[in-house]
Amino acid sequence: MAEIGVAVIGFGLAGRVFHAPFVSAVPGLKLEAIVQRRGDEASKAYPGVRILRSVEEALSDASIKLVVVGTPNETHYDLANKALLAGKHVVIDKPFAATSAEARELLRTAAANHLIVAPFHNRRWDGDFKTVRKIVDGGELGRPVTYESHFDRFRPLPREGTWKESANPANGMLFDLGPHLVDQALALFGAPDAVTASVRHDRDSTGIEDAFDITLHYPRLQAICRATMVAAEPGPRFLVHGTKGSFIKYGLDPQEPALVSGATVPPVGDAREWLGEPESSWGTLVIAPDPANPGTVTRTKVKTELGDYRGFYANVRDAILGMAPLAVTSEDGFRVIRLLELARQSSSEGRTLKVDFTT
Repeated sequence: MAEIGVAVIGFGLAGRVFHAPFVSAVPGLKLEAIVQRRGDEASKAYPGVRILRSVEEALSDASIKLVVVGTPNETHYDLANKALLAGKHVVIDKPFAATSAEARELLRTAAANHLIVAPFHNRRWDGDFKTVRKIVDGGELGRPVTYESHFDRFRPLPREGTWKESANPANGMLFDLGPHLVDQALALFGAPDAVTASVRHDRDSTGIEDAFDITLHYPRLQAICRATMVAAEPGPRFLVHGTKGSFIKYGLDPQEPALVSGATVPPVGDAREWLGEPESSWGTLVIAPDPANPGTVTRTKVKTELGDYRGFYANVRDAILGMAPLAVTSEDGFRVIRLLELARQSSSEGRTLKVDFTT
């Protein structure tokens, strides 16, 4: 398999935890360079990889075919657009762009240059989400009527010295965790008919939107996406009610905390299992075997599917090589940003809005 040279732009949390380790673990991708303007963290972590001090060096390098944008949110569009115009395929960490207009422009530029631009919606490869998808698709719950997805944190005081707490429409929980939760809902149920949202500033002092509740309305289903920074006791990560029963799952996928703690991602094909969840973290499936007797239910622990972000980059590799369609498309990225814009508008206007992806 021909190797695809990759440059990761940025070596903060995104580049260090979510991109460089998984690019390095996928055969057919070669981490050629990391762009880190200052500091030596990247060179210490990847001594065999070239460390560049400017984006221009990466864009002018013919050995680099794929550029990963892992920089502050407001820079995503500009860097991705420059990379596309330089003839590079692009992966963009969430959010895909700061506005749907920027997202649509990236789609046009990529198509005009026959390139791939993919949003890094890696949480489709979370083990808990894969488990929910298997249960929903398998029909064990009957017809889903309510879907809730929570991403709760407890950070009552703003962190100092980070761009993530700066007042910018591209920052805040809506554009930080919102892309993941909304993308997962769209992957399960498709485009909604309407959206109702509350996007808030819940902390006593904050410069960003630090909480949201987004309800996506479908003909016979409501999908609710929630996140907050003031949940000392987190709610369930997933809660799904259907006509035959319910599924509830607590706790987050273990990949991010393991990597933050220094875990090494094994190469694809390595015999070692990559971070299976312990049984204590499995979700519970509650089913009424006889609908005529709903008071009698069975409770079953459901083994969590293996989460694996390597799957995202393996798919990007295959899409670049023409071996498979892109799993998370640029259109997916555009739709998520458009829905987040509508959520913000719904909240400010206090009303439900119809969803239209043509504008």
